[in-house]
Formats: sequence, structure tokens, C-alpha cells
Amino acid sequence: MQLSLPRGLARASRLVYNQAITLTAGKTRSSRTALAARALVKNPNRSLPTTVPRFVRAMASGTATTEPPMEKVDMAAPGAVPTVKYRKDYKPTPYLLNQVQLNFALDEETSKVRSVLDFVPNYEGTSPPEIFLNGRKDVKLLSVKVDGKALSESDYKLTPESLTISSPPSGTFQMEIETELRPQDNTSLEGLYKSSGNFCTQCEAEGFRGITYYYDRPDVLTKMTTRIEADKKLYPVLLSNGNLIDSGDLGGGKHFTVWEDPWKKPCYLFALVAGDLAVEKSTFKTMSGRTVDLAVYVQARNISKVDWAMKSLKEAMRWDEEKFGFEYDLDLFNIVAVDDFNMGAMENKSLNIFNSRLVLASPDTATDMDYERIEGVVGHEYFHNRTGNRITCRDWFQLTLKEGLTVYRDQEFTADMTSRAMKRINDVSALRASQFTEDGGPLAHPVRPDSYIAMDNFYTLTVYEKGAEVVRIYETLLGKDGFRKGMDLYFDRHDGEAVTCDDFLAAMADANGEDLSLMSKWYEQAGTPVLTVSPSYDEGAQTLTLAVKQALPPTPGQPTKEPVLIPLTMALLGPDGEELPLRLQGKDLGTSTVLRIDEAEKTFVFEGVASKPVPSLLRNFSAPVKMTVEGQTDEDLTFLLAHDSDLFNRWDASQRLGKALLLSLYKAASSSQDGSVEERVAAAGGVSSRLVDAYRSVLTEEGADGAFVAAAISLPTAAELLDDIPGADPLLLYQVRKVILKEVTSQLRPELEAMVAANDKALQGEYSPDSASAARRQIKNKALAYLSMLKDENVTADVLGRFRGASNMTDSITMLSTLVDTPGEEREAALNEFYDQWKDEGLVILKWLALQASSNVPGNVKQVTALLDHPAFNINNPNNCYSLFLGFARSVVNFHAEDGSGYKFLGDSIIKVDKINPQVAARMTSAFTSWRKFNQERQDLLKQQLQAITKVDGLSKNVYEIATKALE
Repeated sequence: MQLSLPRGLARASRLVYNQAITLTAGKTRSSRTALAARALVKNPNRSLPTTVPRFVRAMASGTATTEPPMEKVDMAAPGAVPTVKYRKDYKPTPYLLNQVQLNFALDEETSKVRSVLDFVPNYEGTSPPEIFLNGRKDVKLLSVKVDGKALSESDYKLTPESLTISSPPSGTFQMEIETELRPQDNTSLEGLYKSSGNFCTQCEAEGFRGITYYYDRPDVLTKMTTRIEADKKLYPVLLSNGNLIDSGDLGGGKHFTVWEDPWKKPCYLFALVAGDLAVEKSTFKTMSGRTVDLAVYVQARNISKVDWAMKSLKEAMRWDEEKFGFEYDLDLFNIVAVDDFNMGAMENKSLNIFNSRLVLASPDTATDMDYERIEGVVGHEYFHNRTGNRITCRDWFQLTLKEGLTVYRDQEFTADMTSRAMKRINDVSALRASQFTEDGGPLAHPVRPDSYIAMDNFYTLTVYEKGAEVVRIYETLLGKDGFRKGMDLYFDRHDGEAVTCDDFLAAMADANGEDLSLMSKWYEQAGTPVLTVSPSYDEGAQTLTLAVKQALPPTPGQPTKEPVLIPLTMALLGPDGEELPLRLQGKDLGTSTVLRIDEAEKTFVFEGVASKPVPSLLRNFSAPVKMTVEGQTDEDLTFLLAHDSDLFNRWDASQRLGKALLLSLYKAASSSQDGSVEERVAAAGGVSSRLVDAYRSVLTEEGADGAFVAAAISLPTAAELLDDIPGADPLLLYQVRKVILKEVTSQLRPELEAMVAANDKALQGEYSPDSASAARRQIKNKALAYLSMLKDENVTADVLGRFRGASNMTDSITMLSTLVDTPGEEREAALNEFYDQWKDEGLVILKWLALQASSNVPGNVKQVTALLDHPAFNINNPNNCYSLFLGFARSVVNFHAEDGSGYKFLGDSIIKVDKINPQVAARMTSAFTSWRKFNQERQDLLKQQLQAITKVDGLSKNVYEIATKALE
């Protein structure tokens, strides 16, 4: 499943309003959205060594299962405390399901579901244990039959969230359950609900219990047949998983379809869609010559915007065959786009359901970032067909097994489709800005957590993004061929099973004959490792010594940590910038190698180093760590920026230069109250000529990738600096950053104007989302955004003119974003004109809402509050909430307003949204979780809001978990 949000945002695209917001709120360009919610972390439970027989080996018959059912607590009860689930409590279910038949009768007022479940014993002994099935309070039980016999109320126990059959028969038996639902009233958007008049489902993680009573857990695998009947005029399209085996008309204007999925699956992969939808169809020929029918279903008014999604699907199918040998395993593949969806997309077997913002694209309505994101997410969900569907998770604690692995795969796919170096830079930029913050906060948890209260809070950047980095470590250590061997063995062993992270580790180790036992620590321990590297050159001996230390800071529930296995990819650059040959312990290693850091301290001595080199370390970000290089100078960093062949490390050198300057000038500005921030920065020496010269060299580099140039002249985000500024004043940090950028722009104005002119000329002609064209737009718009900081009337007029004359959404929204932080007539005119032009395009209006909410115009809380009553805003729609509320949380000036009005606005909004959609409210609550990073005044104000939230009667367990853990 793809995280939503602007993957926070989740996979952190920070919405689509592009690079210019980098000027005030940090970098916006990254690959994926998620500031998703977090899981509770308690009682760390070590994974078993790979030598211990894995329980999941028994899964060939489907015997592996998740944690025992636990009675849930109704949070509507005042004072109720929700139950915590622990990984250590895992037990298999006492019964398995041989097959399941589902019958849906969809109507306008109530819909009925009849499920027929074939149970098979999975217990020891002769006495049949009770059957505990998950349910939900909005599911009405109509009847229960066992082997055709109706049960009386005394034969079962019914609670708002469960159905227990106390005395089931011995042996195999069949149970028939009939339930009644009101999908139109289901604002949680979990289970069966209605979106834009159409029926659809979302069952991951625990939504299926909102349809019928069932073993709602990922390890109960079975084959499903689904029959759907509905009004033919209102719902001409009836879809579910698998292959269509029957359809026809019924009396009373109704019709039906029957779908059979030949593959066993857990219930979280079930899907149903019924609606009046248009479709674009195509075909794909697999590597074995089979023809697969492809279809993308959308509302009729959007059918012209699906070509890119269809193209992306075909590219993903081809790529998966070429890279991993994975051929699609059914005869059809359907995608459906819906407007109301909590997450980004869902990988249901053969019927992927997407948030419409991740399917629909046209040059007029979608940005370059939208196009890249759609391609990546379509790939992500398709890749889940193998890594998630064919092999799934034993329990939800193993979520990174499917999500971390599939994020890694979609990252590689996007890298091959676009620019590999820029994809890596964008992903690491997002990781540092958001996931590192999560790792350093009160909600820190391992990639495989040990406990949770609300499973929905478990879809985090740690599980997804850090999980992908852990998968990448295998590839770095084993090489691409070794990684492929591990993947092949993983599928040979476990295809059709529900397994654990230990099984994946074992496959990688066994396939390559490697000892990877220390990899288990990445799954067990929370936090971001800190790597300290001390280079020492001995001119007489012609040796370069690297002394490496690793440490892992304490996190909630884990005060002490053990060393992890860290691959440190490195090279040594000579005086001419060329890579030197590496010789270690008499062995020639070429010019680049991977050092294994598997102890708390380790030393490497390179021989035959004729002159003092500049080390190039952690190349391509070979591990998710924070690295300090002792003795590294600004001269070293500018040398790396100019000469390193590793483009990631060139970018990282620019980030380190910018971070050092920001921290130095912030410290100077905060230590004095004399004069304005500009005067305090100037008194401390202002912007160093070294940084300006470094940026100038990048701007004037012949043939440089525009996207790289835009990234290299960007300062680190504020989030990346908070760990280095105890008790940070967010407004002062924002102001210092703004002063630096304004001074840099002033000194580089000729180069920035030349960059705009050169790319204006190169971009003449029809819009194309290809990576080369997108890179040109990125640096052109970055330069214009920088120039707009000068508050030059001519520049403002030029930006307004470009906004009005823009021929694509990328340019239009970028120019609007440069105007939105500048009070005046131009700002109001542009916002009004944009709304008038796009008010009928819901996805475009999301950008309009987000830009206004995130504006740093002082006093904007009042305007954002007014947007709640604007006809464009719908509080029941997750995309609207993410755009407005999380957009507002990114407004440094207004969210962190000194009077606390910004915190109160968001706190009140969380309470309101929680009564509608707890998942969305929990994601909003995550904006408060870094409260201890700020100065005391703001800590007090933020804490007040968290405390107020926890005291609300009827608070959802989703929000309760985030808020209470933040306060611990």
C-alpha cells in the first residue's frame, strides 16, 4: 500500500507545489508522500537467529498466523484505555479457511453481505476451541449458520467489535454469516464505503472486519469467489479480484458479476468497486507471450487524464520482468481511481484502487512531480503483486517485509525511468527531513516494531522509507547479482506463504553463503546510527587510516543499543580530483570499495597513498546513518562538490557547507538581541564567499543536470537542523535562512538570470514530462523563486506575467507559490485567478488550498480558518484535510506563531476531524510530535494542545496513541 499525504509528507512530496517553497519551508522535491502516523513501541523482542527453524515453514498449508485476537476497547467510553498488541504474543489461529464465497447485494440505503466460510481445523487435541472473528460496531449481524443450521443468540457472543462461536463442531465445517452495512455513512473510508456515488473498499490493514465477521489478519490465506449485484443503471461497472467468470442481468433493473481469484490471499487484499465509470483499455504481452488485458477506470470527466498511468503500468510490468523475472500471473489487471481514499493506493490482487491524485494527469493539471509520483506509485502497487501479495506478512509487525522491499523496488524503477542520481538525492533528502526526525522523536520505533495500539498508525516513514534503506543495504553488501540470487531463493522458498523479516534475511544469507546475522539489529533497534570517521594521513608511510566509530542513541524503550552492520562505500580523491587506487591489507580493491562496519569501532589502513587524499565517504548514501567526518574542512567540501564522481556526494558536500553556515549564523543571531536579524547575521560575517563561489561554480558548470543544480544550491531543511539546535526558535531559524538565501541571490543574480534565460529558450515547444525537460523547468523555477526574494518590483511583475502565461501546471503553480508569500495585490490577484480557472478541477484546487495554508504571510491563521467554510473545502475528504491542515503545519510563521494561535487551530481541527476519520486525524496529530525540539515557550504551548486532545471524550485510539506517546 502506498502512503498518502502530501509519503508529510508521505513519501514526502510536500504536496505538488514545487521547488519554490524550498525558500521558506525547506526542500519540497522528493519522491514520495508520508508523514504517516507512528506505532507505539514497548517491550523490544529480539528476532530469532536464522539457524532456528522458522515457524513459517509450515505455511505451505497456510498454518502461520498473527497475534492472538484481543478484545478491543471502545474509545467512546470515557476513561477507556485501548489495548496494546505485542509481536511476542503471536499465535496461529485455531482454524484455517479452505475457501470463501462472498455475496454482495448493494443498495442505496443498506447493503447486505453473505459470506460462506469453509473452516479447517488447525489445533491440537480433540476438543474444538472457540472461533473468535473480528467485526466492527457499524456492522449489523443478521444471521449465523453452521453447516446449514441457524444459530441462536445463545450459541455465540457478539460485541461491538467481535463475534465468538463458543462451541464449533469438530472437523471441517461451513459457516454462513449475513451482515448489513450502510456504506454511505462510513466516513472512516475503511471497509465498504461510497465515494462520489460509487461503492469501493479499503481493507488494509483492518478494514475487512467492517464488511463481515472474519479472521481479519494477514496470515489467513484462502481462495475467494465474489458475487456482486446492484442496480445496472446506477452501477454498470461491478469489479472484484481475479478473473470474471460470470455476469448477467437480473430482474428489477439489476445485474450481477462473479469474480474468482485463483490465488490464495489474506482478506486485506480483497477489493470491490461498483459504479458508473469510464474505462481506458489496453493490453500487455508478457515475456512468455501471454496477453494481459489492462484497464483504468475513472469518472467519465477524467478519462482524458489516464494515459500516463496506463503507460506507467506497462513500463512497470516490463521492468519487473527484466529486473527480477517476475511475469504477471493473471489475465487482467484493473486500476480504479477514487476521490475519497485515506492512503495513496492499494495493491489488491488484480484490482488496484488508487487515490485519484495518483492516477490522473495532464499537462494543464499535473506538475512534473505529479507525473513522476504517478509513475512511481503505479509501479509500487504493481510490484506488490509479488512482494506483498504472492508472499505476504505473517503479522502486521512484519509490514516492512512487503512495504520496505516494495519501496526499494519502486525507487529502482523510478531511477531507471528518470535520473538515478537525482532519484537517490531526492529520496535521501526526504529521509533526512522526515524519517530521521521520526527516529529521533517520542514515536521512534524499529522498522519491525514490537507493539501497536492502532494498526493504522503503523504505516510510517520508518517502516517504508527506512525499511527500503535496510533492503538497499543487502544490495550494497551483496551486489546486484547477489541480491537477485537472494530474491530468487526467497521466492523459491516462500511463494504463496505469509512470512517474517527473518525469512527474508535468511534467504539473502543462504543464497550468497554470507554471515548476515548482524542485519537483524536493523529490524530490532530504533533510531538513526551515528557514524564518526577520523581520517589520518601519514606522509612518510604513505598510508591513509580511517578510524570509524558507530553509536546508536537511546530511543523510547531502548536505552542501550548494539552495533549494526553498516556498509560504508568510499573512495579517495587525489589532488587532481581523480580516484586513487585502493590497497588494503595487501589486497587491491579498485578505486571504490565497501567497508563493513560491524563493530563499535573499526580501523582501516590504506597503503600506497602517495599524497594526502580527500576521502569520499558514504557514497550514494550506502546506509541510513548520520555521518561526521572529523577534521573535514570547507576546502574539502568544496573540493568534493567540484570533483567527486559520485553525484550524491557532490550534493551532500553542498548540504554540509550550507548546514555549517546556517548553524553558525543562527547561533550568532540567537545570542544577541541587538538590531534586526539581518544586522545580527551581517555582524557575524554574513554569507561566506566560499558558499557563494561554490554555488556559482555549480550554476555555471557546462552540461550540468538542471535538477542537480537546483538541489545543490538548496539549503538543508529546518528539520535537519533541529537536532543540532537545542531549544530552537523556529521563527528565528526561518528568518536566518531567509536572510542567507536573499544574500546568496543578491550575489548570484547574474548567474540566476542567465539560468532562467537559457532554460526559457530550451523549453520552447510542447510540454513533456520527461526527466530532461523536468530538470530544466526545475532549475529555471528555482532561479525565479530565488530572484523573487529580492522583492524587486520588476521580478514580481515578471513572475505574475509568467503565472498568467504558463502553458503547464508546473510553471503555473511554481509562480503562484513564489507570489503566495508576498503580501500585496499581485498575490490576491493570482490566487483569485487560479481559483476561477480551476475551481472545477478538484485535484488542482488541492494545490490552491495547500499553497494558501502553507503561506508565511504573517497573520494567515485567520485566512486559513476562513477556508474551512469555502465551497472548495470538504472536511470529509482526506486529500482536502492533508492539503489544508498539514499544509498549514508547514507554515513556520503561522503554525509557530508566538501567541499559540496556530497550534490551537490545528489542535481544534484534529478533534473535529477525529470524529469523522480517525486515520486522517492521527496523521494531523503527528505535526505536534517534535514539540520537545523547540524553545520552552513553544514547548509549553504545544504540550497544552496535546494534553487537550488526550482529554477529549470518545477520542479514537488512532489519535490517542500518537498524542499520548508524544507526551511520554
